[in-house]
Amino acid sequence: MVKGDRAAWKASYFTKVTTLFDNFSKCFVVGADNVGSTQMQEIRASMRGKATLLMGKNTMMRKAMRGHVENIPGLENLLPLIVYNVGLVFTNDDLCEVRDLLLMNKKRAPARPGAVAPCIVTVPAQNTGLGPEKTSFFQALQIPTKISRGTIEIVNDIQLLKEGDKVGLSEATLLNMLNISPFTYGLVIQNVYDQGTVFSPKVLDIKNDDIVQSFMEGLAAITAVSLAIKYPTVASVPHSVVNGFKNLLAVAAVTDYSFKEAETLKEILADPSKLAALQAAAAAAPAAGGAPAADAGAPAAKEAAKEEPEEESDDDMGFGLFD
Repeated sequence: MVKGDRAAWKASYFTKVTTLFDNFSKCFVVGADNVGSTQMQEIRASMRGKATLLMGKNTMMRKAMRGHVENIPGLENLLPLIVYNVGLVFTNDDLCEVRDLLLMNKKRAPARPGAVAPCIVTVPAQNTGLGPEKTSFFQALQIPTKISRGTIEIVNDIQLLKEGDKVGLSEATLLNMLNISPFTYGLVIQNVYDQGTVFSPKVLDIKNDDIVQSFMEGLAAITAVSLAIKYPTVASVPHSVVNGFKNLLAVAAVTDYSFKEAETLKEILADPSKLAALQAAAAAAPAAGGAPAADAGAPAAKEAAKEEPEEESDDDMGFGLFD
């Protein structure tokens, strides 16, 4: 509500908008449909010290931003987004933390005729507690019911509304009779502004693992294309070197030509039993590493085995069996 001189109030509002853009480099464009004044105050209180909420007429916000484009050119990207019932949440803190604060400040609300359902609305099977005189109301909505102990009981779970459906008078009346508040309302993040760049809030859900995975997929695609068209790149050169080495080994295997790295291959081809020996050694290596206690006890066992013949030689005293 405007207090005092209207021109002075507008000038104060423009100054407030430009000051916020000067002090904060990031902001959310949020939709404020179905958010009451009490809930708005609760949202402001929960974000105090971390973010600042700015509401106002779209024309005034756009005018203030246009006048500040010379200082912050990135505001040009934000201007087309100031439409319908929106506000701006300014912050210099982590965007994900502020987003979580906004998502937590939601309130359940009853369904109103004419409202658009933001989610699927399901009426669970239950005893409604309503008298039999209301049976025709449920029949009009094609909801199967039965009379149980003098009251109407809904037999099965019924999907009453789908996301995007407009709530009719009958659906709203039914939900209110059953004390079901199916919707939750709060500030909805529509876009994110960060130092002149505007992007979808879904970007905030991207984690480092997702970035690494996308990079690896792109790298694999570049490598495959480079190898297919025989165009060397940093990604494909290691594979080309390996493929070339394989070709050299193949040539060395069928000819008398040899080099240091091919000697082992030639020895295996000349004597296949060496391959079995190498495979056995490779299989034994993990087993040897997994039994350190057995290895530690092996020297003691060897020493004991060495001592036993000495005792026998002492008992023998140098005489034969038939002496």
